Amino acid sequence: MNIAYTIAKRIAFNNQKSFSRFIIRLAVAATTVSVAAMILTLAFVNGFQETVSNKVFSFWGHMRILQYEPNKALIAEESAIDKNDKLVYELLKYKEITDIQEFATKSAVVQQKSNIEGILFKGVEDYYNFSHLGGFLTEGTWPSFKDSLYSRQIVISQPMAKQLQIKVSDSIRIHFIDAAGGKSNSRKLKVCGIYKTGIEEYDKLFAIGDIRLIRRLNNWKDNQIGGYEIFLKDYKMMDTMNAAILEAGLLPQEWISKTVKELNPNIFDWLGIQDVNRDVIFIVMSIVAIINLITCLLILVLERTRMVGILKAVGSTDLTIQKVFLYHATYITLVGVGLGLLFGVGICILQEETQFISLDEAAYYVSSAPIKIIWWQVVAVATGTIAVCFISLIIPTLIVRGIKPVKAIQFR
Repeated sequence: MNIAYTIAKRIAFNNQKSFSRFIIRLAVAATTVSVAAMILTLAFVNGFQETVSNKVFSFWGHMRILQYEPNKALIAEESAIDKNDKLVYELLKYKEITDIQEFATKSAVVQQKSNIEGILFKGVEDYYNFSHLGGFLTEGTWPSFKDSLYSRQIVISQPMAKQLQIKVSDSIRIHFIDAAGGKSNSRKLKVCGIYKTGIEEYDKLFAIGDIRLIRRLNNWKDNQIGGYEIFLKDYKMMDTMNAAILEAGLLPQEWISKTVKELNPNIFDWLGIQDVNRDVIFIVMSIVAIINLITCLLILVLERTRMVGILKAVGSTDLTIQKVFLYHATYITLVGVGLGLLFGVGICILQEETQFISLDEAAYYVSSAPIKIIWWQVVAVATGTIAVCFISLIIPTLIVRGIKPVKAIQFR
């Protein structure tokens, strides 16, 4: 029979009222809160990073290939480049690349009655894969490219539609600005759809239409575009793939490849801060759990000083007595971790189902806190907490070695 385990079990399930019972409950509560907080932090950070990143990637792809212009703003009209089917063929050989789309942009002003608003008109081909943007369309449809000259349909953002009081099927006048000559050409286009990404920088700026209209306004040839959008299987491969393409020398000398991180540094810097917040919360919660458990075990040892003295007097070794308290502390840890898993995962599932935690979309890019549970992380939190706490609990049990049986038995 395991004497240490038997004694620890009797102590743990002792129903007598004592100060140690309160301390034990406090330690269990602290461990529960710490584990639940770590699980929630991971789920929220994962959710934020994936949801917001996917919004950016869906709109622009993970990488862009365009004309190299060092003095141009990150988001502005592109200079014309000729389509390069050989390059596209070579790029699609990379298993990490799932899709390549052509695009071009042009500065314009939307006029609706007496209201005007500046935009960047994004032109796409008739075979553009709108499934990347499928989740953003709130009303209407994506543009139809059946017209032989160019499509006279346009998709605008929900904030812009609200500000200019535009509805689906309304006709609006677009004044396209010639940056070189300072002139403008106007076109009357029909609003066929309204989108919303939740990212203010996009919703207040971009409208989507036919790239053939941009070619006509810029006097481009039929095979000229502004650049390529490259979509990857895993956004974490952006920097690796960008470096690989540049090192492979596939691009013409005057072309450049850039990741979306370079084009939207403010958004990705904000997402990077979430990692810092996560690490800080992990450190604080771990310290809280460890300090509470060590304090709890110290009190348990001091409260059971007479028991320690009696056990030593009847021949128990220091190691056996240490095991008594380690078993007891392990029980407290396991209960705390179990409850923490229950509450942490439970709140995550509740948020996924009900979205009861709402956010200011203008500040956070999402209307409710996104959740992504990665189960290996949940398991790692549980096992890591148990391991760290167990190692930390060895320290206070060393006090047992210094207790003298005669003095301990007389202890009140």
